[in-house]
Amino acid sequence: MVDRRTIRVREVMKQQFDVVDGMDTVAVALERMRHVDTKSLIVRKRHDDDEYGVVLISDIARQVLARDRAPDRVNIYEVMSKPVITVPPEMDIRYCARLFTRFDLSRAPVVEHGEVIGIVSLTDLVIKGMSRQNG
Repeated sequence: MVDRRTIRVREVMKQQFDVVDGMDTVAVALERMRHVDTKSLIVRKRHDDDEYGVVLISDIARQVLARDRAPDRVNIYEVMSKPVITVPPEMDIRYCARLFTRFDLSRAPVVEHGEVIGIVSLTDLVIKGMSRQNG
């Protein structure tokens, strides 16, 4: 039996991510993106009883670009997914991968104490996680 060290989501997640408001237009949200490798935008809560949302760049491509909609006339809330499935930072990456597979997810916000602290993707789980397990 192989004794593997447990790799946690916290160890492989990206800590830099972009946050937008649901009322922002797609054009404004894209202008505010600070991280070049961003593939998703976290949509902040409007109040304590609200939930986080997420917009993938692929959502913008499908729902705005491909439909020839003007990005300055489409609000983020029109293309976002909400509520979004989140994962805790202490989750074992193997269970996170199973969750992603079960719900056909490519990435999810990492939430601790009700606040988003990062984003984890399938790529992070495989590339960073498996290299740490074997290294």
